[in-house]
Amino acid sequence: MDDPRPSARGRRRRVIAAFAGTVVAIVSTSQAFAQDAPYPSKPIRIIVAFAPGGVADTVARVVGQRLSERLGQGVVVENRGGAGGNVASKAVGAAAADGYTLLAHTAAVAVNSALGAQTGYDPLAELAPVALAASTPTIIVGNAASPARDLREFVQGAKGKRASYSSAGVGTSPHLTGDYVLRVLSGLDAVHVPYQGGPLAITAVIAGQVDLVSTSMPPALPHVRQGKLRALAVADARRTPALPDVPTLAELGIANFEDVGWIAFLAPLRTSEGIVSRLNQEIRDALQQPDVKERLTNAGFEPQQRTVAEFATYLRSEAAKWTQVVKAIDFKP
Repeated sequence: MDDPRPSARGRRRRVIAAFAGTVVAIVSTSQAFAQDAPYPSKPIRIIVAFAPGGVADTVARVVGQRLSERLGQGVVVENRGGAGGNVASKAVGAAAADGYTLLAHTAAVAVNSALGAQTGYDPLAELAPVALAASTPTIIVGNAASPARDLREFVQGAKGKRASYSSAGVGTSPHLTGDYVLRVLSGLDAVHVPYQGGPLAITAVIAGQVDLVSTSMPPALPHVRQGKLRALAVADARRTPALPDVPTLAELGIANFEDVGWIAFLAPLRTSEGIVSRLNQEIRDALQQPDVKERLTNAGFEPQQRTVAEFATYLRSEAAKWTQVVKAIDFKP
């Protein structure tokens, strides 16, 4: 008569099968929990494409603080400058597309896209537009001790001489604007002196190391108000309320050219539409808060309220504009 008790081998098989079933159940439950976990369920990292103290850094920290309050998660801001912002762009483009890594960049991301054919790297091919946070015009500024009262007077006095201008870095939109306005449109022998970030480029003018700085307005505005620097022109279609006495390029008869710089947030390309839309709305809501609007406006920014689709369209138009400027100045990165 056969022994009704299971063999040792059979018992081992049942134990293994039961264990395997338990593991599958645990993994399935964990995956379901991960899929159902509300976003965000952990801290968000914002990588700023430029050095501390610049416009991207300022906006990232203001928005990041309010995002943290609204989302109930920590927001860590990390500066990773280099290569006109491409170092940070590559880092974010290679990150997990889960909404926990964002890029804070400027109009330089559109410039870098325009240079993609020359450099072999197009940041917009790896990044998804999330939100356009703020804009601010590029201004051309000189030392307050200079006799020139505006850019036209500076150009007249610099004819036949070598002039120098600084910017926050090679390939940034203020760099290309300075080259286009001073060298191409004004006919000056203008030499570009790049610095690692806007504050250093501005300090160089205050110290008399260079004649001018082409810069976004916020980092230069305090020095202009203190009388250390003199704003000579605004690269916008209209005068800016922050500097109402400073003429536009068109008013000076130089050109009808605009460079309105901006600061925006982007994410890895394959980030879900739901997360991108959520972040866009949260950022726009944060920018609508009275204290945030006041803080940015006083610093020379104009908060923006564009949807994801509107920002994507604007980003493409900016890349097209800078493609034309790059050709006009024959810029080689």
